[in-house]
Amino acid sequence: MAKDNGSDVVAFLTGFVVGGLVGAAVAVLFAPQSGEETRAQIRAKGVELSEKAKEEVERARLRAEQALEEARAKAEAVAADLRRRAEEIQAQGQAVLEESRRQLTEAVEAARKAVTRRGAPAEEPSV
Repeated sequence: MAKDNGSDVVAFLTGFVVGGLVGAAVAVLFAPQSGEETRAQIRAKGVELSEKAKEEVERARLRAEQALEEARAKAEAVAADLRRRAEEIQAQGQAVLEESRRQLTEAVEAARKAVTRRGAPAEEPSV
């Protein structure tokens, strides 16, 4: 029985190869056009595909430019927002600084008056 299995595999492979060769021969004999026509068709298809590729590249370039413009606009908007926020923080800092100076000046004046009331001359602080 083991020999039968081996011969079955050989018979199958032989039939497969012979069938492939016969199919290839039939395809060549019944080809609808000549080699020259096929080459011309391949050339035409190549030109067509080349044109389509150029169009797709141009579309991709336009999309990339549009995306770049949108990114620039967003970046400029973010930068403007950051500048505005920085100016607000700077103004708040300036207000806090001025308020602190005012409070310090008032404290120095109060201390000067307190010292003057006790009879001692007050020194001028350097602020």
